[in-house]
Amino acid sequence: MAAKEKLSEKVVRQIREEITAGNFKVNEKIPSEPELMERYSVGRSTIREAIKSLADSGILRVQQGAGTFVNAFSALESIDQRLKRADFEHINAVRKLLENEIVTLAAEHQSEQHLKEIEDYLLQRKQAILNEQRQACIDADIAFHLAIAHASLNPVLADLYQSFTVIIRDFFSKREAQGIAHFAMSHYLHEALYNAIKNKNVEQARQITKEILDHNY
Repeated sequence: MAAKEKLSEKVVRQIREEITAGNFKVNEKIPSEPELMERYSVGRSTIREAIKSLADSGILRVQQGAGTFVNAFSALESIDQRLKRADFEHINAVRKLLENEIVTLAAEHQSEQHLKEIEDYLLQRKQAILNEQRQACIDADIAFHLAIAHASLNPVLADLYQSFTVIIRDFFSKREAQGIAHFAMSHYLHEALYNAIKNKNVEQARQITKEILDHNY
């Protein structure tokens, strides 16, 4: 019995990999049971057990008389992959909610160590602007906001923000023609945000964050 369960789990993994690779596409029918038996060199009961497992998890959809279809590719993706193909307006809306909560908690829970880390990245951001080093600006800007996320003392929020940095980097890369002007124009807001967090002024931190995001800074 244990060996049979192991075999079905292996088929589950193989089917998931086929979906991830695009061999089985969303809303398309997967091969028939006999084809799957030949494809994975297993018996009918193993295929049926694997399909049931995938159907129970929502990845496959079994339609009587029609076949088995791929129901949810997104269930197989990492959060980074899903964010990469999401609409920017949706991304920005969620990012606003996330950053508002982050700066609120950071202003409430910051420590000297957190403030030192945030300030260090703020200074690196300023130096990169003065040196007209765009990539260094991007790195310092993202590190600055991520340091604030860590200061929230909520590791889940910090992890979520870490995932959002993938999209933020992509956004900055698409504005390459602006050089460092984008960073230079917003640096005073980042300094003000640091001071608001340092002074534990939650309302001011939230207002500055709104201004930063409203201008896509």
